[in-house]
Amino acid sequence: MNRTTVLWDFGGVITSSPFDAFNRMEEARGMPVNSVRRINATNPDSNAWALFERAEIDAAEFDERFAAEARAVGVELQGRDVLACLSGDIRPRMVAALDVLKSKGHKLGCITNNVLAGKGAGMAGSEEKAMAIADIMTRFDHVIESSKAGVRKPDPLIYLMMCETLAVDPVECVYLDDLGINCKPAAALGMAAIKVTGEAQALEELGAVLELEKGWL
Repeated sequence: MNRTTVLWDFGGVITSSPFDAFNRMEEARGMPVNSVRRINATNPDSNAWALFERAEIDAAEFDERFAAEARAVGVELQGRDVLACLSGDIRPRMVAALDVLKSKGHKLGCITNNVLAGKGAGMAGSEEKAMAIADIMTRFDHVIESSKAGVRKPDPLIYLMMCETLAVDPVECVYLDDLGINCKPAAALGMAAIKVTGEAQALEELGAVLELEKGWL
């Protein structure tokens, strides 16, 4: 099958995973590991995180709601402390992959669940990093941010919105995300879904799906 289009998650794919930063914070504060994951997995479509990613609440309300949800599972943690962990480190090989695929004629899209916090689409903590992320974003033919679109993954609508904008069928697409829950709807639509567990693994699988030559990057 001719996969003409590659769709990317941002955090955890183009950048390192925020979950790594969450774990470091939890360890530093003596919290149970994966406390943030546990909180966010509770009522995943209507909790503070979901509401904030759809821009249905602001940062101040997220801070309060998240803290209440954390207390409900026995954890003392403010939402603002979680937001400080969101912006991961840029993965240079992933950025290089965007350039190579673009040169080969592939369409590129980015579908990111983000919030109106920090600076820019990548929720950066500094102007310098925000500028670096903005430069990466120019490589995509289209970017959908949940906080601007009012819809978030894993809602199938957000994938279909991207396909409509790029004028492609889902079966023409490869989709990369570090969360299995976000890969499932992509696969159900006919996309070749790759769950990203690391940079090398993702690029190897992507090359195989696109039938690129060995050592393509």
